[in-house]
Amino acid sequence: MSYSTADSLARVTLDDVRGAQKMLTGVARVTAMEGSRHLSQLVGAPVHFKCENLQRTGSFKLRGAYVRIAGLLPEERAAGVVAASAGNHAQGVALASALLGVHATVFMPKGAPLPKISATREYGADVRLHGLVVDETLAAAQEHAARTGAVFIHPFDHHDIIAGQGTVGLEILEQCPEARTIVVGIGGGGLAAGIAVAVKALRPDVRIVGVQAEGAAAYPPSLAAGRPVAIGNPATMADGIKVGRPGDVPFGIIRELVDEVRTVSEDALSAALLLCLERAKLVVEPAGASPVAALLSGPGDFEGPVVAVLSGGNVDPVLMQRVLRHGMAAQGRYLAVRLRLTDRPGALATLLGVLSVVDANVLDVSHVRTDPRLGLTEAEVELHLETKGPEHCAEVGQALREAGYTVMD
Repeated sequence: MSYSTADSLARVTLDDVRGAQKMLTGVARVTAMEGSRHLSQLVGAPVHFKCENLQRTGSFKLRGAYVRIAGLLPEERAAGVVAASAGNHAQGVALASALLGVHATVFMPKGAPLPKISATREYGADVRLHGLVVDETLAAAQEHAARTGAVFIHPFDHHDIIAGQGTVGLEILEQCPEARTIVVGIGGGGLAAGIAVAVKALRPDVRIVGVQAEGAAAYPPSLAAGRPVAIGNPATMADGIKVGRPGDVPFGIIRELVDEVRTVSEDALSAALLLCLERAKLVVEPAGASPVAALLSGPGDFEGPVVAVLSGGNVDPVLMQRVLRHGMAAQGRYLAVRLRLTDRPGALATLLGVLSVVDANVLDVSHVRTDPRLGLTEAEVELHLETKGPEHCAEVGQALREAGYTVMD
């Protein structure tokens, strides 16, 4: 496949995005733009959230899915559609199909979160669980398409999908015409490519920054190579952007129109999710919080006003619990301590008294008295503590050592 600039940009135009916007009128919500005082102070310029986490189905995916399915020929609609997804794309295809009267079969991994499986079924799709990883699920969906004639709806690598996602860019310019920087997460690249097509056609001066998770960053090596490059075993909590290879169509657009692609750590993603929940009162999944993670990691790197696209809010409650705890730990607000003490009556109460003096809130205690690693008179205690930041964590550790405890970890 050719990746020339002319070929890439010819695939999706501003007119395509405007046509998609008309098609989505009354279907997709014009999602809110909310200011963030905390991030504005940190960045030193106004920061706004484009809240696609409040879109129908909980993410931007409905936009592209609806435009793609609406564009099918009557005979293609009659054959139905099929998709493979662990969550957001599944729900977008399911609702779009229901609205258009098209039968949808959605393949999901067996380990997909139950809330996402239930939501996809409730939107009317025939959900089939297959495989333990997305590649196996994708293969099953493609086999189903070949066998039945159903149209495979790709999550990001199609002209109509990108045009639909680009309507987010049009809304951003309408809601925040003074924007200087737009920050958006990148997985396969459909959303970033669509936004770039719309925004650069109207405001070429706006800087567009894409964000990937460090453990699933296929775009930096692909951009360096000048073609999509697959990475092995992408790993990140941000499953919405955990894609091992850029899409062919969005890659060419992103290479030409997106000004920068940067990566963020898992700690930064956790802290960003926590900030969205705690400061903005917004439930955002890790992929949706990736632009916030980029702002937290390099607040001085962005010219304002800045618009951070919160692409989705479909977070599994179990993952949310783990991520919030991880985010609190990264901010020094959650501390796990393992130490040894003399095994005698009242020893544990004395230890808790030390923690009380330094105002550390004990969440959980594990007390081991019999273990081959321990001496005859020793016991080991693991404490999970709620703390008030890095300085308080250091104060807790110092108080324990001054009280004579051997802190193991």
